[in-house]
Amino acid sequence: MISLSPILQAKLSQPLKIGSFEVKSRVLQSPLSGVTDMVFRRLVRRYAPDSMMYTEMVNATGLHYVKQLPKIMEVDPKERPISIQLFDCRPDFLAEAAVKAVAEGADTVDINMGCPVNKITKNGGGSSLLRQPEIAEAIVKEVVKAVDVPVTVKTRIGWNDKEITILDFAKRMENAGAKMITIHGRTRAQGYNGNARWEWIGRVKEVLSIPVIGNGDIFSVAAAVKCLEQTGADGVMCSRGTLGYPFLVGEIDHFLKTGEILQPPTPIQRLECARDHLQALWEYKGDRGVRQARKHMTWYAKGFVGAAELRGQLSLIETVQQGLDLIDKAIEQLANGFEPEEEIESDLAFV
Repeated sequence: MISLSPILQAKLSQPLKIGSFEVKSRVLQSPLSGVTDMVFRRLVRRYAPDSMMYTEMVNATGLHYVKQLPKIMEVDPKERPISIQLFDCRPDFLAEAAVKAVAEGADTVDINMGCPVNKITKNGGGSSLLRQPEIAEAIVKEVVKAVDVPVTVKTRIGWNDKEITILDFAKRMENAGAKMITIHGRTRAQGYNGNARWEWIGRVKEVLSIPVIGNGDIFSVAAAVKCLEQTGADGVMCSRGTLGYPFLVGEIDHFLKTGEILQPPTPIQRLECARDHLQALWEYKGDRGVRQARKHMTWYAKGFVGAAELRGQLSLIETVQQGLDLIDKAIEQLANGFEPEEEIESDLAFV
């Protein structure tokens, strides 16, 4: 049985205060490159109306040289609370980008200091800032001066096992003016391998006065509760657990507020959500949206009879109608009596 201690339950029932901004949920949807566009955020919002959403990360240098804002920076005025995440290593460019983010409607501005991808770190952004704390400090200070909304940071516990520097780094970010920090409990060297080391999130919580959000391996309500209990964090951020499963943020949020475990969606309900996702991507981005939808569709097709074959077919769709027909056929088959296979956790925790 999943349960929270009374002390933690009392804390988590209160709104999350990020500087001057208040969020009515302790569960956040992580920014995910190539995933958390407006269409995906709307699906997550459908089940988690109070949760903070994040855009895909925006390159501040690229933003400096264009006149028109990139589509990944577009937000719907109705989707608040919303944060726009930026990355770069230039304090002045990030401050300039932050001003544009606020003008676009961002309730907070998040600085990515955790992305482990080579093409980001080799240019001084993402988790490479863990090795350049003075630059990271300067970035936060410049952005804080430039905007009147809270500035937050998302990072990792260190560069590698020999350089776990998060305690000093997190304190520097707080002193520079960050109003919240999210810790992914892995090093840059780990990428997404091995287990997230939540104990470091707990250690950060002990030395900071600003909110600390736990991130990494949050694939279920049980995992979220375990992370919160072990770390004393002020909330959790869901990342890969929402791929093909935009229900997760809402499931965790519902439990933290009510103590009730929601019935998980059936395979048919998941496929109906996939259908909505595909249709909306096509309407929003046209044929490019259909191509982007292929990965999403394969993530939805898990844990039922015929899922493997459907994944292969959905990964090759060329038109929106092709995808809709395949999904409708699978829904019809399930509705006509195919019993779903027993689901295993790895069906949803697949990346």
